[in-house]
Amino acid sequence: MNSENFSLSEKIVSQSYVRQGLQARRGHEQLVRLLLEQGKCPEEGWSESTIELFLNELAVMDSNNFLGNCGVGEREGRVASSLIARRHYRLIHGIGRSGDIAAVQPKAAGSSLLNKITNSVVLDVLKFSGVRSVSSCFVVPMATGMSLTLCFLTLRHRRPAARYILWPRIDQKSCFKSMITAGFEPVVIENVLEGDELRTDLEAVEKKIEELGAENILCVHSTTSCFAPRVPDRLEELAFLCAKHNIPHIVNNAYGVQSSKCMHLIQQGARVGRIDAFVQSLDKNFMVPVGGAIIAGFDEDFIKEISKMYPGRASASPSLDVLITMLTLGASGYKKLLSERKELYTHLAQELKALAERHGERLLHTPHNPISLAMSLDGLQASCDKAVTQLGSMLFTRQVSGARVVPLGVEQTVSGHTFCGFMSHANAYPCPYLNAASAIGITKNDVELSIKRLDKCLKALKKEGNVEKHEPVTVTSEDPNDQTVP
Repeated sequence: MNSENFSLSEKIVSQSYVRQGLQARRGHEQLVRLLLEQGKCPEEGWSESTIELFLNELAVMDSNNFLGNCGVGEREGRVASSLIARRHYRLIHGIGRSGDIAAVQPKAAGSSLLNKITNSVVLDVLKFSGVRSVSSCFVVPMATGMSLTLCFLTLRHRRPAARYILWPRIDQKSCFKSMITAGFEPVVIENVLEGDELRTDLEAVEKKIEELGAENILCVHSTTSCFAPRVPDRLEELAFLCAKHNIPHIVNNAYGVQSSKCMHLIQQGARVGRIDAFVQSLDKNFMVPVGGAIIAGFDEDFIKEISKMYPGRASASPSLDVLITMLTLGASGYKKLLSERKELYTHLAQELKALAERHGERLLHTPHNPISLAMSLDGLQASCDKAVTQLGSMLFTRQVSGARVVPLGVEQTVSGHTFCGFMSHANAYPCPYLNAASAIGITKNDVELSIKRLDKCLKALKKEGNVEKHEPVTVTSEDPNDQTVP
């Protein structure tokens, strides 16, 4: 409805009523105008009606929704199912063009505008989350591993003679495979044990640079967010080394946006040294479906170079999901979630520590890890070799998801490389342990229920004879409010 149509409406319905409706419409339009003017995440979240109005306005700008459109090409935004069309708000053309994921599509002005606005809003989120000097970013419809691969492939054109990537060890398959898939040879830098924490061995990194030659190294591939007892890499020192030896530096910041500490490390690393790009997952940081990531950096030209490396057009679904989410939450809503996550990290640590002490275990001291915690399982290991892995099975069947049990001495071969002590980020970590994390969206109820169920599983495993069975006992609840699934 434009002003002319509202004027015509006054001939049909009372003028005062129509003008009231016009004022309401202008309220929605004012929010959209501010978004287009500023390109920032709105401070307060929008209503669903405003978001849907905005998305429908974008959709009618795409050629597949033109009245009377006659398409004779091979890709005309045709959709067989109306359910699918509604699921995507009729934004069917995706983002980018065949040569550049960030390019504008002539036949899809609405989808192109969606892409540009999403990238701008996400850049604002990265800035207020802690990386204030980030200059450019884009949403890519691939998860973290493949997004890292895209970064490495882009660097290949800048350093054609390089064949190695220096990688402080983190036992997570996708980041290791990202280097193999890009055609490079990962050079694994083992971590050093400091107290309970596994930290970056800077001396080993520098020795490898001298041994291999800086010109033969594509980049250093570091990590922020990770499972305890590993902690974020020493980003400032690594960034300084990269600047000193003129070696690119790519950071895997998979779920680090939700942590002010991880974001501060990236900001400081870029300030004192070199960070070329950092990659973060959409689902882990923004609570949207799996399938998207943000590639960001401090050199706008390099980030554009990465976007142009992406072959072909791309799905707009991850961009649409994260834009809807941030418009719903607003900056204040997202910051509130970050604050709640941090508070619940402290609560989870306290509860896990108390539980560990009751069972003769201890909460590992990992103050440099702001998201993940680890509790020793020495007593459980001593009672039976199978008890540690059995605990993981019991927790899963009792609907405690996300908890990881890490036994000793596991060997795992990933893309031809054998890791000793796999999952523990070290060849021989001193004890088996259990991981739990306080990630964005966690609730106090999640913490308390998981602690109750873990407590019952540990008690059950310690009963004589139970450790040898596949599923030890049926744990019944005496508390009617306990939602334990037996």
